[in-house]
Amino acid sequence: MPRKKKEWNYEETITQIEAIIDRIEAGELDLAGVFEQFAIAAEQLQQCDRFLQEKQQQIDLWVERLESDYDRVISNK
Repeated sequence: MPRKKKEWNYEETITQIEAIIDRIEAGELDLAGVFEQFAIAAEQLQQCDRFLQEKQQQIDLWVERLESDYDRVISNK
């Protein structure tokens, strides 16, 4: 039976990025490991950025709808 792919999680990804940074700063990696982990962290940061942009768009839409609803209520008084 195939295993379900774990759902992506922003907080877990940030924790993974922080762990990579800690390992690099502590000098635990050789140069090749630094580049490899840096590439992983950069990709994860891009995922986080896309996630935050999507959420910001949702919030902007909700605010726009609330403002529109509020304007409609005010104009009907």
